[in-house]
Amino acid sequence: MTSRLFSFVAGGAGTWTITSVKPVTGESLPDAARLSVIAGPVEPRPRDAAWILRGVTSNTRYTTRAEKDALTAAQDAIGRPEATRAALIPIRKSAAWWDLSQDERRRIFEERSRHVTIGMKYLPPVARRLHHCRDLETAEPFDFLTFFDYAPEHAQSFEDMVGELRATEEWKFVEREVDVRLAR
Repeated sequence: MTSRLFSFVAGGAGTWTITSVKPVTGESLPDAARLSVIAGPVEPRPRDAAWILRGVTSNTRYTTRAEKDALTAAQDAIGRPEATRAALIPIRKSAAWWDLSQDERRRIFEERSRHVTIGMKYLPPVARRLHHCRDLETAEPFDFLTFFDYAPEHAQSFEDMVGELRATEEWKFVEREVDVRLAR
């Protein structure tokens, strides 16, 4: 069985070179040189770890069956050989977001912000895997960790997608977001 838990370990070692760490909203993360993406827990904590973020893959939320099927059909897997650029975007939403009911969040997420519709425009060149942090037993600093990868020639498509998403109503509920860019 494949682990649903992923650990993102920033420090002196790892497959990915961290090219930038920029706060979008709220506090940033400490700088580090490299990032390891590990399926499973990290024990003991590496001595040189600047930070470790953890999240689990889970069932899709806020999507209809048709949207889920379309995403599954269009999206490529993370880790394609040509995808030598990546972004890790940790996000924490406000208490006001979590105080909404599931159907209210859905209305904002897709019916008004068009989150899935925007993302679909950039598939398959930009692949993504969402990790939920609120599902873990321990308190994590973020609610979601989204890991994207893409080939260098699709970097502008990724920028366009992120720009569109950040301009939506949904992003009014984001109280902390950090943009970590990677290369290998």
